[in-house]
Amino acid sequence: MAGADLGGGGSRSHKKKGSSIKKPKRIGFSLDMTPLVDVAFLLLTFFMFATTMAQPQIMEMSTPPQLDVPIDVQASRLVTIYVRFDGKIFYNTGLDPAMQPLELNKIKEFSVQRNSEKGNDLITSLKVDPRAKYSQLIKVLDELNLAEGDLTEKYKQQKTTRERRFAMVQMTEQDKEELAKL
Repeated sequence: MAGADLGGGGSRSHKKKGSSIKKPKRIGFSLDMTPLVDVAFLLLTFFMFATTMAQPQIMEMSTPPQLDVPIDVQASRLVTIYVRFDGKIFYNTGLDPAMQPLELNKIKEFSVQRNSEKGNDLITSLKVDPRAKYSQLIKVLDELNLAEGDLTEKYKQQKTTRERRFAMVQMTEQDKEELAKL
């Protein structure tokens, strides 16, 4: 029985006889990309014109023309914020030279309160130990800038302009010694 077909007969065709339906040959598919590109550029231009461009946050700082000339300031108008080498923050006023601790998250509230008490006439001085982390300085400046936004709104409601008085001052050896005692 070698070579015998066990299927019971001759060769069978897989096509049904009498079926004359042929499958059409597949024609290549093409997609016109021109309208898609047009829509993409329209969406791009729409979002460019519809969104507001973020303005860079710039803190304007002016320095006196001669840095070595001392400037007379009334003690009642001065608040000094100190950043110690370990990141701890302290403050004192011109009238009360004793340094008091100040928490980072309280700087905004503190600045708004002190500026409100002085009626737009307060000078804020910032002294940072050179060994302090730069990130701590940035956090303090950010809190002071947040307070400045609140103060600007407050004075705008009172129909007056906000005059910011701010100075970064070099920390003296005497300041470092006093801070080390705290």
